[in-house]
Amino acid sequence: MSFATTPGTLGIAAPEPGVLSIAERIDRLPVTGLHVAIIAACTIGLFADIAEVALANALSAVFLSPPHNMARGDLALLLSSIFAGGVIGAPLFGAVGDRFGRRRALQIALAVIALGSLAAAASPGLASLTFCRFLSGIGIGGYPALSAAYVSDLVPPKQRGRAMMLSAGVGCLGAPAILLLIGALTPLQPLGIEAWRWAIGSGGVLALLCAAAFSLLPDSPRWLASVGRDAEAEEACRRLERSAGAEHPRTLPGGVVAGQVAVGFRALLASPAGMQRTALITGLFALASWATVGFPLLSGAVLLQKGFTLQQSLLFVTLSMLGPALGSFSMALIVDFMGRRLCLAACTLAMAGVGITFALSDNLTVLTLCGIAFTTASAIYVGLLSIYSTELLPTPTRASSLALAWMAGRIASTCAPLVLLPLLQGYGPTAMFAVITATLAASLALVLVGPSGLTGKPVA
Repeated sequence: MSFATTPGTLGIAAPEPGVLSIAERIDRLPVTGLHVAIIAACTIGLFADIAEVALANALSAVFLSPPHNMARGDLALLLSSIFAGGVIGAPLFGAVGDRFGRRRALQIALAVIALGSLAAAASPGLASLTFCRFLSGIGIGGYPALSAAYVSDLVPPKQRGRAMMLSAGVGCLGAPAILLLIGALTPLQPLGIEAWRWAIGSGGVLALLCAAAFSLLPDSPRWLASVGRDAEAEEACRRLERSAGAEHPRTLPGGVVAGQVAVGFRALLASPAGMQRTALITGLFALASWATVGFPLLSGAVLLQKGFTLQQSLLFVTLSMLGPALGSFSMALIVDFMGRRLCLAACTLAMAGVGITFALSDNLTVLTLCGIAFTTASAIYVGLLSIYSTELLPTPTRASSLALAWMAGRIASTCAPLVLLPLLQGYGPTAMFAVITATLAASLALVLVGPSGLTGKPVA
């Protein structure tokens, strides 16, 4: 199977000599204050997004314990609901991002997250809570892919990996933050309201504020030029250049008419090379979710089955959630100097080894260290996979293709608790981790047949 491409195979015209395209003008700039503001806004939204997903870790422990004692089937549906929403949200917002712009799609996704979260905080029963988590999942499913597409469109090539990893690192702090908030509020029960309701409501307010912040930022000039909106692309590009104190060179005309260029899924279907690469990253995202979502989602339940208390389980889950931030921050220092494929393979092997150790151990210290190590490796893997994917995909289809991959990941995330939780309850941690290890082995095989990536090089 070959993933090689030649100029024009993905529908991107070669530039004429003597002038610069919008993309070349963006890529020549240093990182400016406006870039930092864009990355910060994406990061705050990612913080809220990840906090919402991580909340399931606490809910699994809270609702399995008194006074709730929720039935296993009801809990599995509740945990899966947010990922089921993502199955709809990912392709929906991917199409919106390629058709109407990255910024607008990000704002809508955040508004949906806010609506679902605030409604969940006020939900009177299990059915309404499950529905509201599903609604939040629609926005959550679309946001990460849109954020990755937006940042990769704008950040200079030599800083692209670092920017995306730092954003992921800060965003990952949303997980321990939401769990620490629940831990702090549980004994207090402010106004007689349960801690998890305060946590969900706080995430909704943060998402709403972030949606408003995006109104102050430009849309992607690269995307605007790709769809023929040359005047808007020029203005957005000049705004970035003014932030850098750079001159405005003569620009290569776009050569397309607004509204008459194929974008999103229509452009993807017309590109065999794009379809092949989309299939590759879709497979990687689908396989990854069994480990990167299945482990943190059910690790607290594993500890409960091993005989540890609810308090010990919640402490373990909170500490293990520090791993993603540690991994992303450390990887940000070297990511722009290393091959994507080699790093993905190394992370896959690390997760497999640590996961097996976790399944076989009954020592709380060892389990905690394994939890931190696993979530560290998984966060690096997910961050690298997002970078790798954006580098393989062209601007007109980047959001849609990446959203398809995220949709596959959300489908796998929906299935993971429905399959892994019964395995855990019926056959123990070893059986559950056997499935996770098998998916990691398949991921490694797929990584090894893929292209090497574009470390430090411009995206198409």
